[in-house]
Amino acid sequence: MRLKDKTAIVTGGASGFGKGIVDAFLREGARVMIADINETAARDLASSLGSRAIAQRVDVSNRAAVTTMVDVALEEFGHIDILVNNAGVTHLPTALEDVTEEDFDRVFNVNMKSVYLTAQALVPHMKHRGSGAILNVASTAGVSPRPRLNWYNASKGWMITATKTMAVELAPAGVRVNAINPVAGETPLLKSFMGEDTPEIRAKFLSTIPLGRFSTPEDMGNAALYLCSDEASMVTGVCMEVDGGRCI
Repeated sequence: MRLKDKTAIVTGGASGFGKGIVDAFLREGARVMIADINETAARDLASSLGSRAIAQRVDVSNRAAVTTMVDVALEEFGHIDILVNNAGVTHLPTALEDVTEEDFDRVFNVNMKSVYLTAQALVPHMKHRGSGAILNVASTAGVSPRPRLNWYNASKGWMITATKTMAVELAPAGVRVNAINPVAGETPLLKSFMGEDTPEIRAKFLSTIPLGRFSTPEDMGNAALYLCSDEASMVTGVCMEVDGGRCI
């Protein structure tokens, strides 16, 4: 029960890595808001997980929606200990000069602007309490970019730098900020990363991962659990690669 009496918001929590983090947090005693743009999926998941899980629709690129998410969480929980910025999107593998402005804006707003918006909405509360843990779900793409995922790579590199600068600024206020860098995993985004899902393309991706498998939501849940727990009370500004050796 490493998160007993803790409260958390997990964006993009209804599927993929977000669901793995939600499951781990609930298992260890936290109360969790599953915040997702897919309200039906969030509510279905919350209802299946018991009374310590609640659902909230959120478009993380929209200020009003993010503010409402935080306000509802505060009303339900009384305080917020943990924020996980997990919601993210990619564009299909494309030459950098051919990515549409619409796709670029979507990646920018969901992967980057969302971190700014959640910080503005929640950091004052954490500063007031003198404690808090923020976890950004970045990517190995921000450390060792793959060709043709250009602007997605850049957005995750931005998130890694944002994590470090948030950590150094918020440390005096008692707020820790870390990130995890997953490798490609069995999530709804996998096909988008690969362009198409064929045995040949899967084998090509797996050949770059020394441990020889994709990451799982459970892998991310375990890493997030450590970084957001009091066991990591001396850990801030860390971008942990959970990647089977991909970035070595």
